[in-house]
Amino acid sequence: MVSACVKAANKGMIAIMPAPDYSSRLKTLRAELTKLGYDGYFIPMSDEYQSEYVPSSAQRVSFMSGFTGSAAFIIVMMDKALFFTDGRYTLQASQQIPGSLYSIYDGTVTSPTDWLSENAKAKMKLAYDPWLHTAAGVERLQKALAKVGAELVPFERNLVDVLWTERPAPPSEPIFAHEMVYAGKTSGEKRHVIAGELKRDGLSAAVITDCASIAWLLNVRGNDIPNTPLPLSFAVLHTDASVDWFVDPLKLTKGLQHHLGSQVTPREPSEFKSALDKLANAEQAIRVDPSETASWIIERLKNADAKLDLGDDPCSLPKACKNPVELEGMATAHRRDGAALVKFFTWLEHSILSGSVTEISAGEKLSEFRSANNLYRGPSFDTISGAGPNGAIVHYRASQSSNRKLEKGQFYLLDSGGQYLDGTTDVTRTVAIGSITQEMRERFTRVLKGHIALAMIRFPEGTTGAELDVLARQYLWAAGVDYNHGTGHGVGSYLGVHEGPQGISKRNRVALKPGMVVSNEPGYYKAGHYGIRIENLQYVTEAAEIGGGERKMLGFETLTLVPIDRRAIDTFMLSESERSWINTYHTRVREALRPMMDKTETNWLESATAAL
Repeated sequence: MVSACVKAANKGMIAIMPAPDYSSRLKTLRAELTKLGYDGYFIPMSDEYQSEYVPSSAQRVSFMSGFTGSAAFIIVMMDKALFFTDGRYTLQASQQIPGSLYSIYDGTVTSPTDWLSENAKAKMKLAYDPWLHTAAGVERLQKALAKVGAELVPFERNLVDVLWTERPAPPSEPIFAHEMVYAGKTSGEKRHVIAGELKRDGLSAAVITDCASIAWLLNVRGNDIPNTPLPLSFAVLHTDASVDWFVDPLKLTKGLQHHLGSQVTPREPSEFKSALDKLANAEQAIRVDPSETASWIIERLKNADAKLDLGDDPCSLPKACKNPVELEGMATAHRRDGAALVKFFTWLEHSILSGSVTEISAGEKLSEFRSANNLYRGPSFDTISGAGPNGAIVHYRASQSSNRKLEKGQFYLLDSGGQYLDGTTDVTRTVAIGSITQEMRERFTRVLKGHIALAMIRFPEGTTGAELDVLARQYLWAAGVDYNHGTGHGVGSYLGVHEGPQGISKRNRVALKPGMVVSNEPGYYKAGHYGIRIENLQYVTEAAEIGGGERKMLGFETLTLVPIDRRAIDTFMLSESERSWINTYHTRVREALRPMMDKTETNWLESATAAL
């Protein structure tokens, strides 16, 4: 549950602010719906750019419910309110959201469209903000409502914003160049290749609304989104490789135009709507990604009779396939990140006996070690620092009210990452504090075996993440247990810690290609007791040829360099090949990180990476 009050210093005094009244907010929203003649309203966790992590000005879900996670969808009806999230956040949602106001659903089991097709009534009118839903998302909602004879109605004035009188201003942080030493290719090279592909497909332009795609294409970065170095903007790429970039001019820093070159023209965001109308006059079709683009944009183009080519964002795949400079940057970033974590774990081992280390103080200490590096630019996501039962909350975030001490007999789960100029990191380690039970050791080892199976696999070209997902789950399934999240997500190069289109999950059907970076993070969570997750980042590479092979094979190369807690492993459960993998990995970690350690840290590293 959210804290009952917020303290703020004001002229030396402490002001006690009342907790948000979510009941009144729902009541006011329903009164507005009644006035407009609507029966329900949709509130997604998104902004007009369809960002995964949204700025404070777009935290409408949090404003209405108190939820602080990154994935949610609210349906407000006149007699009930439904809250949908995924398996990472169901436990967190149950703790943060007033249960008397919302019915909470695991969206992977019952999706919003499932609920609507079974519970909406004929002739109902349900409203939505077309800027906050993708065209593909709107189509799914329309199909669900059509089954019962209900209607989906676009309404551009966001009804949550009507209530949110103290809504923060949209972010306007400076935009800076992402230099060639990190990018590996110039913006001009990228633009000409993609523009050529558009031209060969008989298209005239592409409307790009994914901020990560724009940042990658133009070799720029910013700080509009928490933990993700992105400027919020829209862009149109033409087949002559020129770009109209719709961005707040106050964000443009000195010298940036020289970096962009003459073919990139910054324009006022207010010009975007008229630019879409002009695109409609083109004789050839315009590429728009319906899964990434706000419904409003596509409807604007349709209403102007534009010819549309609904397909994938043309930047998505080349952005995911890192070039050699980006891969080397990721590798060096992970070496520095691994060194920071070894320093942290050395500190932790020497500090834990004091009994004063908490989830929050541990997370702050890790931040200190990372911040000592001059290429570090901040965390890649809010650190998950969970002791004991808090580790069972998949995307837990410690607060003053939930903060636990790290105590003996517990697992401590630490999931964290850094944004470095040359790469993005994301690593999870589960640490045994003192003696743990045989059940904890057995579960840890099953998670580890799944992790190793995925790290070692060779697979034919064209294999998807969905085909590999079972490798990481097999040993947990053998014990009748599972984890309720994907096994791996894509990761950007000083971009988003979550990047598509690649991933390793039951649903991801994108073929894995050389240069793609994915996480490998199976886990196990016993609610109320402990959580386990072991996560490394790895990239797809061409596998070594073997005699008699008939197909091109791919494999993974591990990027993360952090010891895995040997004390939590039941070595009798490991096969010889698994034992060999651990020992080889730990040797690599030790050799890579030892030059960056002092004597105390070296001693810890030597012990942590000793052969099994």
